[in-house]
Amino acid sequence: MMGQFGFGPGAMLLSGLMMLLFWGGLIVLVVWAVRQFAGRPANEDPTAILKRRLAAGEISQEEFDKTKRILQG
Repeated sequence: MMGQFGFGPGAMLLSGLMMLLFWGGLIVLVVWAVRQFAGRPANEDPTAILKRRLAAGEISQEEFDKTKRILQG
């Protein structure tokens, strides 16, 4: 059966799908932006970053010592 303006149920389904895609995309964009800008502070001390990476297991003790010496000059 046709709607008021001559569009069938397929057009209503398509418009509903487009609305879901729009709002879903907007939510994804907002979440991405918040995660990008809510990272660690820009003024974080390099030695603090190094200690955090060592504690997390991202670098070894040898890498920590070598990089710390380089940072200290």
